[in-house]
Amino acid sequence: MSLITLLLTPYTILLFPVLYYLLPYLRSHQIRDIPSPFPAAWTNLWLMYQCRRGKRYLVVHNAHQKYGKLVRIQPHHVSIADADAIPHIYGHGNGFLKSEYYDAFVSIRRGLFNTRDRAEHTRKRKTVSHTFSAKNVGQFEQYIHHNLEELQKQWDRRADGEKGGWYQMDALHWFNYLAFDVIGDLAFGAPFGMLNKGRDETEVRLSANSELTYAPAIEVLNRRGEVSATIGCFPAIRPYAKYLPDPFFSQGIKAIENLAGMAIARVNARLEKPSDRVDLLARLMEGRDETGNKLCREELTAEALTQLIAGSDTTSNTSCAILYYCLTRPEVVKKLQQELDAVLPDIDAVPTFTQIKDLPYVDAVIKETMRIHSTSSLGLPRIIPPGPGITLCGHHFPQGTALSVPAYTIHHSTEIWGPDADEFRPERWEKVTEKQKAAFIPFSYGSRACVGRNVAEMELALIVGTVFRRYEFELRQGKLETREGFLRKPLGLEVGMRKRTT
Repeated sequence: MSLITLLLTPYTILLFPVLYYLLPYLRSHQIRDIPSPFPAAWTNLWLMYQCRRGKRYLVVHNAHQKYGKLVRIQPHHVSIADADAIPHIYGHGNGFLKSEYYDAFVSIRRGLFNTRDRAEHTRKRKTVSHTFSAKNVGQFEQYIHHNLEELQKQWDRRADGEKGGWYQMDALHWFNYLAFDVIGDLAFGAPFGMLNKGRDETEVRLSANSELTYAPAIEVLNRRGEVSATIGCFPAIRPYAKYLPDPFFSQGIKAIENLAGMAIARVNARLEKPSDRVDLLARLMEGRDETGNKLCREELTAEALTQLIAGSDTTSNTSCAILYYCLTRPEVVKKLQQELDAVLPDIDAVPTFTQIKDLPYVDAVIKETMRIHSTSSLGLPRIIPPGPGITLCGHHFPQGTALSVPAYTIHHSTEIWGPDADEFRPERWEKVTEKQKAAFIPFSYGSRACVGRNVAEMELALIVGTVFRRYEFELRQGKLETREGFLRKPLGLEVGMRKRTT
């Protein structure tokens, strides 16, 4: 009898799944004493399931409420709900690497966001970071301004049609259109035209020479974020994901292809017609690494795609959350409008960044929304590099362990923010402690933090200034329902809107 015949008995076949889950658990013996929801310590499927449900941030948060600051959420992955761990895990020069989670986000080729090699990340960051210098960011304002004028035009037309009454709308849709048109203008040379059309539609080309088609960009981006975040918990299934019976995966893989196609179509169109525009794509084309080399076309397209993803969903989600939370506190809206009215005498004009960049209450409202809504809610996983490991929260973690700090849990910590941590209260930013500053991580932390932070902050300030100076709103729904992909996204915001009379 051959060895294969001996092994392929019903009993040994039944043993395979047991070994499949037991071996990772045994391999991670040095973190075995850390509490964990069942069966997270045994299999990646538990975290993958939570992502599929769109509630990973909440399940992990509840686990920390039950078990404490250390929670094992995968066989090799520990979530650490302690702000003091942030610089150790995400700080510059600590040697930590991005985990295999990021492999699920690669489409055209690895870009600044999803590259896991430190040397390659350094090269890409050097090439890309100059794009977001203070001088360049100042030049980008004109494109944000232009699209805010279009938003104002569209809202004015609808408000005027109601003859002083309330125009009923889903504000999330309009913030999506605005964010996509802005990033289209910044990263690809022209807006997608969603504000003008009042609908979600953009061009797609799956390769440089393929036929031009159309797809709903916002829907595609949502699906891509959800499926990539889910597969990222179990990257080994990526080659087989489109064959899984759950259409969530096949539709998500198609969305990844379509999203790459949007970037390909836009970059090709821009390269075919050279321009003297001073936008993101122009600056990316100018960038050089330490050897003087520019980004190749594939790299350029990958980085443009990164900007499309990073600069659209994040802004629209946060803008929507700002409006919702402000409308739940009428006194906040009143105080915000008083501050804007004092510096913006012309109610018909879109403000400039110079006019509003130093307004303390505008800044407080934006920061408090990013804290309580936490668009990036999950803990971004990092791998401890080869060596002696690290000790955090009194526990030693060996090399190869994945560690993360859950932003949502840190932003809702009563230990850090006080007993009202779950309340929307912009006034808390009038006197913020050093501990609170260190725990505020909406753009992540360290060398791999969001490279476009300055653009995002400028865009949000301009949106707040435009929306609250010119319009008033009536909230027409209860709780703000959300679903988490890579980001935590509102599902809708029904409001009545009309132009202010004063």
